[in-house]
This record gives sequence, structure tokens and C-alpha cells, in this order.
Amino acid sequence: MSQDSHLDGNAAAGALSELFAVDLTAAIGQCDGCGRTNVFAESRVYVNAPGTVARCPGCDAVLLRVVTTPNSTYLDLRGLTYLRIPN
Repeated sequence: MSQDSHLDGNAAAGALSELFAVDLTAAIGQCDGCGRTNVFAESRVYVNAPGTVARCPGCDAVLLRVVTTPNSTYLDLRGLTYLRIPN
């Protein structure tokens, strides 16, 4: 993917709001790849894939994937060491 084809983490708000009752764009996450800690809204989000893919703005590692099929929604968070949701 080219550098120009990504959006910021706010682009994942719709897909994530279907799964969580809180706004995750304000959550703080740590990349499992490089250890960088950022507000999720600063991640690079690609929506022109089969689903939504968020990548670390530091090392470009995949932070999370959300894919919705007719029967299920798949959420892969293995690229995050943690995701801290403020109260």
C-alpha cells in the first residue's frame, strides 16, 4: 500500500463502535512491534481492504484488524501490547 492511501485512526470509529460501547479512538495503545505508545486516533487506518486495518504510525506494524462477514465480526488485536481506555 502506498503511504497516501491511509487515513487516521478515526476512520476505524464506525467499525469499532459496532463492537464497543466506548469511543476507542481516544484509547491509548502500545504497539507490540516497536513499543510506541499513541492515542489510537493517530494510527494509520486502511479501509480499502477486506475489512479495516490499523497500522502503527512508527513502524507500520499491524495493530488491529476488524472484518465483518454476513454471519460474524472478527477482531484481531494481536499487534497491540495493550489498549487502555480512559474512564
